[in-house]
Amino acid sequence: MKRMVTILAASLAMTSFTGSGLAAEQGETVKMVSKQEQQEMVNIAHRGASGHAPENTMGAFQKGVEMKADYIEIDVQMTKDGELVVIHDTTVDRTTNGTGKVGDLTLKEIRQLDAGSWFSEAFTGESVPTFEEVLAEFQGKVGILVELKAPELYTGVEEKVADALIEKNMSAPNNNKIIIQSFNHESIKKSKELLPNLSHGVLTGGSWANVTEEQLAQFASYADYFNPTMKIVTDELVSNVHEAGMDIYPYTSRSQEQALRLFDLNVDGIITDYPEHVYSHPVKNS
Repeated sequence: MKRMVTILAASLAMTSFTGSGLAAEQGETVKMVSKQEQQEMVNIAHRGASGHAPENTMGAFQKGVEMKADYIEIDVQMTKDGELVVIHDTTVDRTTNGTGKVGDLTLKEIRQLDAGSWFSEAFTGESVPTFEEVLAEFQGKVGILVELKAPELYTGVEEKVADALIEKNMSAPNNNKIIIQSFNHESIKKSKELLPNLSHGVLTGGSWANVTEEQLAQFASYADYFNPTMKIVTDELVSNVHEAGMDIYPYTSRSQEQALRLFDLNVDGIITDYPEHVYSHPVKNS
C-alpha cells in the first residue's frame, strides 16, 4: 500500500537524542535528521490532539487539523435512541460531568453534558459530538480514522456508520481519507462487507505480541492495517506486517522518545496524543 507523505515546512537542525528506548538499550544514539533526509510518516491525532484539548471533542479535532495531522482518530458508539456519538469510554463518567452508560442515554441527554471542563476550564461547554457533525466539519480537511468502539454492545452500528459515510459520498473507491478500525475483528469483517472500497484495520493489544505470519495473512484477507499497541512493536513485527501486505499504525505515543523509537522501527504511521512529536525521521549514528 502506498504510504502518505507528511510534508514539513522547515528543515530541522541535526540534534542528538538519547533515550531509554530500544536505541538506548543498545547503547546507540539517535539523531534528528534534516528535511532532505526525512522519510514518510503518517501523523494520526489520537482522539484529536488530545494532549492539548479534551479528547473526542470538536476542539481536539480542530487542534489536530491546525497541527497538520494527516488523520484525526475518533471513537464511535451508539446512544439508547440509535444515534452515533463520538466518545471513547462506554460510560460518560470519565470525560463528562455525567454518569451512566452511553447505550443507556439518549442523544439529548448526552448532548446536555459538559465534555470539556474535566480537561481545562478553557474548554468548559464542549459537548460530545455526533458522528455526522464530525464528518460534516472535517470532510475534505483531514483524514478520519474511525474506531468502532465496543460494537458488540450496539446492534447495527456497522450499518449506521456505513449509511452515514455513503450519504456523504465518503465511501468511494480509493478514498484514503477514511479508515475504519476496531478491536472487534468480526465487526471489521462486517464493515468491510458493507464498505468494500474503504480501508479497514484491526486493532490489537498486548496479547498479540506473538502474532504468527499465518494470523497476519488471515487479517490481510479483510484488513489493510494491523494497528497494535506500541509496546509489542519490534523490527520483526513490522517486517511481517509489511510482508502480509498491510501497513502498521501503532498506538499511543505520548512522548518524543516514544515517537522516535517508532520512527526507528520503520512503522508507517504513529497514533499520538501530541502530533508535534511526529516531525522527522531519526537514524542511528554509524
